[in-house]
Amino acid sequence: MNPTSVRQPGTTAREIGDTLERLRNYVPLQRWVVHAGDVLYTIGARFTSLFVPNSGYFKDVILTADGREQVVGLHFKGDWLGFDGIAEGRYGCNAVALDTGEVWSLSYDHLLSASARQPDLLTALHAAMSRQISRDHELMLALATLPADVRVADFLRNWAGSLAERGLRTDKITLPLTRAEVGSYLGMTLESVSRALSRLDGADVIRVDNRFRRDIEIPEVAALTGFIERNGLAAAVR
Repeated sequence: MNPTSVRQPGTTAREIGDTLERLRNYVPLQRWVVHAGDVLYTIGARFTSLFVPNSGYFKDVILTADGREQVVGLHFKGDWLGFDGIAEGRYGCNAVALDTGEVWSLSYDHLLSASARQPDLLTALHAAMSRQISRDHELMLALATLPADVRVADFLRNWAGSLAERGLRTDKITLPLTRAEVGSYLGMTLESVSRALSRLDGADVIRVDNRFRRDIEIPEVAALTGFIERNGLAAAVR
């Protein structure tokens, strides 16, 4: 997920739109309508294509040694999936749809050929790789340094930031993940995620709808950021 951005609202939405338009114009692509649970590719499958969501949400999943699913990545409209297959020629995870959406499949060879003719495509590809590396670093830092409540608050702030970057509302969000999946992504148990959400609700930085457990209101992202800064700093100096 992308962190909350300081850029003007809509800037990233325009960039995403421009990139998608270039892909439509210059790269042969296949469009898939997908539903929750549909698999784009599986770990170990031969790498041939990259995937770009035009709508919907997606997760990267690996299997742990004891057979449990571990969520290692989350993707929004305009993100790129499949980079982990480039180096070894095999995908390194399963990519799974979290809800109904549309994804574009791009042959990697065709993309490279088009990029030679359209340098802007290569720039977009490199930028996407850079953003993914940054996200991975941020997640590792959060897992290593932030206490549970702050980790969940940071996750929600980043989710809201990703929605804002795409021109979507952030005051009320519906997560396409279960709390167990959120916990898997953040290195927490389902129970720890639920307790953290309750404490954030009690601190008045979010409101959790107990009837529809995936619906969360964020009245002020600034208040959520303040909670993260206060409690993250307090944990760091202990």
